[in-house]
Formats: sequence, structure tokens, C-alpha cells
Amino acid sequence: MIFTVAIDGPAAAGKGTISRAVADRFGFAHLDTGALYRAVGVKGGNPITAALSLTPEDLDREDLRSLEAGQAASRVAVIPEVRAALLNFQRSFARREGGAVLDGRDIGTVICPEAEVKLYVTASAPVRARRRWLELGGDAAPESFETILAQVEDRDARDMGRADAPLRPADDAIHLDTSEMRIEEAVAQAIAAVTARL
Repeated sequence: MIFTVAIDGPAAAGKGTISRAVADRFGFAHLDTGALYRAVGVKGGNPITAALSLTPEDLDREDLRSLEAGQAASRVAVIPEVRAALLNFQRSFARREGGAVLDGRDIGTVICPEAEVKLYVTASAPVRARRRWLELGGDAAPESFETILAQVEDRDARDMGRADAPLRPADDAIHLDTSEMRIEEAVAQAIAAVTARL
């Protein structure tokens, strides 16, 4: 069976958690496409060369979840040649036998416009910044909440304003605003959307 679930949305909205839960529930393969861009960003050097030479080991780096890697990912993701280098990998993953869940910024609009289920997971910038700040240790975090909020807003502006494949919901995407939603509720809604299409 070939069945694709495309989950898009801004940083720290909960799409990674929801994607992993949906993949686990249905036994689908999961790809965090942001990890591809993070890996390209942290490899350094020429981003196009880094994208063309990406290996599975690059996706296992310990520093891929850092704020710096997220900022680097957003910077390299605006380069059309980087996006093109990673496009075929993502598309073939999406249409693999057994089902797949991909989460990112342009899955439902560019990578897999034919996905059977498209979700757009979002939350307000202050809520997402607070989540990231708490992940980093809250009051013990290396950066203040205000700094992280500014980084979240900067990244949103880059992701939504880029000329090539900007972050936006697909026209037929189901919206999940997790600003005031418990993660269990968001996961349940996502699972219900997939179940309805299977």
C-alpha cells in the first residue's frame, strides 16, 4: 500500500511529535525533512555540495536539534539548488510501499501535492517560543525567552517569505492549531484524519 501523510507547519508547533505518533500508530515510515536541511546547514561549506553529498550518517548527528542547526536549516532552505538536490529523496520516500509520514514546511504544497492526507500544524509565535525555551531548560536556558521569540519570528519570516516553496498550508490541508491544545488531543485529531482516508 502506498499512502502519504504530509504534515507542514512552523518550528515548535508540534508537527514532529504528531508525525512520529501517526507513523507509530499506522506502522508508516517517518521522515523529518527538516533534519535534511539541518544536516546540510551544520555540514558547513558550500550548501549545494553538502546537499548533494548528504549521507544517512549526517542525519544522526547529535547537534541537529540545536537552535543553531535550526537557524542554519532555514538559511540553506532558501537556496533553490539545495531544495532541488533533496527533492527526489523526499518524493521517493513519500511513495514507498507501506505508507509514509513526512513533516516539514512544503510537503503538502511542493514535495507531495498528491498526499492522501495533508495536515497544517501551527501555534502562535509566543507559544512556540515558550515551548522551545522550556525544551532548552527554561530559566536555565542559554538564551532568554525574548531572544528565542525573536529567533522564532525571524525564522517564520524567512520560511514564509522565501521565493521558492514558502511555508503555507496546502489548499486542502486540515488545520490543527496547537496553541491551546494538549498534544494528545492534536495527535488524536491527526489519527482520526488518517483513519478517515484509509
